[in-house]
Amino acid sequence: MKKILLLTDLSSDYNRKLLKGIVHYSKESCLWNFYRLPLYYKELYGAEGVIKWAKKWGADAIISQFDEIDIHLLTELNIPIIAQNYKERNKQTSNITGDYFNAGVMAANFFYRKGYRQFAYYDVKKTVWMRERGEGYISTIEKKGGEVILYNSSEEEQNEKLEVNHKNLRKWLENLPKPIALFACDDQHALHITELCKISGIHIPNEISVLGVDNDDLLCNISDPKLSSIELDVVNGGFLTGELLNSFFNKKVIPPVDVIIKPISIVTRESTERLVVSNKYVGQIIQYIEKNYAESISVKTIIDMVPMSRRVLEKTFKKETGTTIYQYIQLVRVEKFSRLLITTELSLIEAARMVGFSDYKNIFRIFQKFKNMSPGQYRKMHFHRGDENSL
Repeated sequence: MKKILLLTDLSSDYNRKLLKGIVHYSKESCLWNFYRLPLYYKELYGAEGVIKWAKKWGADAIISQFDEIDIHLLTELNIPIIAQNYKERNKQTSNITGDYFNAGVMAANFFYRKGYRQFAYYDVKKTVWMRERGEGYISTIEKKGGEVILYNSSEEEQNEKLEVNHKNLRKWLENLPKPIALFACDDQHALHITELCKISGIHIPNEISVLGVDNDDLLCNISDPKLSSIELDVVNGGFLTGELLNSFFNKKVIPPVDVIIKPISIVTRESTERLVVSNKYVGQIIQYIEKNYAESISVKTIIDMVPMSRRVLEKTFKKETGTTIYQYIQLVRVEKFSRLLITTELSLIEAARMVGFSDYKNIFRIFQKFKNMSPGQYRKMHFHRGDENSL
């Protein structure tokens, strides 16, 4: 029976979900033994101490939150090591990392479709995940002709002497143009924003619309207002980490090979409820689509709702949202359909009908266009998320 040494922080929702996926793989396939060292062990004894303990226990692999790894020590240990990266990816070993860039792209497109044309990004220490989420967000906004206002972190924050400089952050928030769409690098940082906005009398979402990352249920729901967040495929990422380890053990692949955790969807709550569109009819149409996407609605139905010609309305709608009315309807349906695929056991036909797709064959073409894969491939990719509650 293989022995897996864990060196990770269990206080965060992300890490607990990750370990759930790893343990689920073990239960289903391998029945590994796990031993967890507390994080302070590394702080007290360094990587040398961790490796010494791994030898003593006879570990067959290590999954750890290493920031830096001494390649000579790794060679000496000669077992698979998967680093859960924090500051940067480790080139010497496998990483549990993320598609951080596309999380930023998802955030930018979400805000742009809601009509926002002023944007901000909040991070502090410029780690790989903070940096790349920001790069995805900023590059997408710039391609649309916009600019992103960045938070200038203080020296104390950069040197990790202070988690957040409340005075500096509060001043930045107060000076932002309003209304503005603010993307935070994760839910913890987004919570900093909602807390300080409350103290400063800045209204969310009317003045600042806030979106985080991780969909940490506790953090999102203690925020006032409740926080919208990008959900990541973390449990499935843990399962894939287990698969990767087993492939290492069976010599099917040779390390280093990375596990990349992808963003799935945006879970919307009160912090992003506001639409910012200058044309009241466009706002009316967006609200109608969001409410009635599961019904039999068409572009003609929508055009008949407002006192504008089709040509003028289509042009105005695209200017406000960056997409056509038809594409907006399909996008909303695809996002709702995607969520049903990975959170329910409904058949593809049943799930498609529930979100308003009446032509079953057509859904494959539409889904492929938006997700670059078939519905079946998408469900299979995220299959193990459904096992989260059974662990």
